[in-house]
Amino acid sequence: MRNAITAAGLRDVPELRYLNADHNVARYRAVMKFFYLEYQRLRYWMRPEEVYEGVCAWGVLENYTLEQCMSDLEVLKNWQNLASRHDGGRAVTIEEYMRKKSLYLLTPYSIEIERMLETLETIKGYGGSLETTYLDTIAECLLDIRKKVGDFRGGEALACWDKLFHAFKQMHENAADFIGSMNSIQAEEMMATDAFLSMKDRLTDYLQHFVRGLQQSAYQIEGHLQLITPVIRDFFLEQAVDDEMAKPRLEAGSTREELLEQWTRGWMNLRRWFLGDDREISELQQLERATKDTIAKVVRSALRLQERRRVGVSRRKDLEWLARRFDQSESLEEAHRLAAYVFGLFPGRHLQGEDSRVRTTDRADASMWEEPPFVRGIRSRSLKRLGKGEAEPVRSDEERKRQHREVVEAQLREERELLERLAKRGTVALEGFGVLAPRDRLRLLSWIGRCTASQKRSFVTSDGYRITLSEAAEGRRVTLRCTDGDLEMPDYSLSFGYALEERMAKANG
Repeated sequence: MRNAITAAGLRDVPELRYLNADHNVARYRAVMKFFYLEYQRLRYWMRPEEVYEGVCAWGVLENYTLEQCMSDLEVLKNWQNLASRHDGGRAVTIEEYMRKKSLYLLTPYSIEIERMLETLETIKGYGGSLETTYLDTIAECLLDIRKKVGDFRGGEALACWDKLFHAFKQMHENAADFIGSMNSIQAEEMMATDAFLSMKDRLTDYLQHFVRGLQQSAYQIEGHLQLITPVIRDFFLEQAVDDEMAKPRLEAGSTREELLEQWTRGWMNLRRWFLGDDREISELQQLERATKDTIAKVVRSALRLQERRRVGVSRRKDLEWLARRFDQSESLEEAHRLAAYVFGLFPGRHLQGEDSRVRTTDRADASMWEEPPFVRGIRSRSLKRLGKGEAEPVRSDEERKRQHREVVEAQLREERELLERLAKRGTVALEGFGVLAPRDRLRLLSWIGRCTASQKRSFVTSDGYRITLSEAAEGRRVTLRCTDGDLEMPDYSLSFGYALEERMAKANG
């Protein structure tokens, strides 16, 4: 399998040593750069003299000699960056004849390393773009696969596959890079400057255009992928692999089975990107969501900049003009419409206290404007010292305290009478309480809770009554009858007695 890890795939990479060598890194980089530039000009085998003259022409290495160049070439050869062969050309001088002559060539690893370095040197940010043309290309290729599968002429299936996968790869990489750039530190700093306001509209239109194109093309692509069955997919990929294997190659490459397996995984990635799977949503939906979040982020940044510009600007003239317009309103309805246009919906406000006024109607759909006004005094928040006014009398809460005291005393008296009746009965099971009122049920549950919280499974009330809880038999449950419903719970038993009598009995005993 192509994706299996082997010992060869984990080997040391000596071809990268010239990038981080202990000495002469600049010389090695210059020699390799010269070889790569000549390779792009279709010149492959180079003599040491040509390499030396080319590197010296740049003027980046001081006191560089031909002997140093030949030594560098041998080091790079040992690191497998260069391959060499004997130069069979005719010698012109005795020095050339005596000197061992060789021609040098870049190895495939070194070519890819130099390509990577060339790409890294041009990177200045995330880059990327949001182009809908890639989506159109993908939809077009999928439509051709559906209609022309089995009818592709030689090379057409491979060309369709290359076009499809190239568009998919470019779209995914460009979109990921663009969304990443919009969330980078540089973008955050740019969105905090006034210059961002000039490009806000163009950026928002660009993102919205991509979202519209994404929504339009996504349905077509999803429909094509769902209609392409595994049989059609396998038949198309086999045609494309046959076209690839038909190309003459001098080097050993992937076998037909390895290539077919690799491209099948690429197709499954394409399908998963647009349709998702059972474990997570599709990458297409995530891209659409990220783009919409970016639009909201751009709008929020623009609003913050505009609000920052308004700070310190006096709006007195605007408010005076608005006050005159309200004064010129001919009716209350017209004033309401003007307020709606100017202020919009107000946030809810909650006033403390109780509304003691009597409502004129009980209709739920009655408007607040139909009710008489309720005057509530509001104290000034001004920091200036207010003038002397009449001293407010101290509010008396004696009446409220008296009423509350009467309620509490009535509850305690009722609880005391209940305990007296239960103390005469001694031990009472839950079924023996009969039908309880809601207030008595709450008292009973409170007693059980206090008993279970105690290690002795008992407690003494404020009136001196001791309540003891007896554990229920394992698995036995009963139904406690109440006037407002039934409650199923373990079959507890409660024992009631007077704590003072127990102490006297122990003292006399």
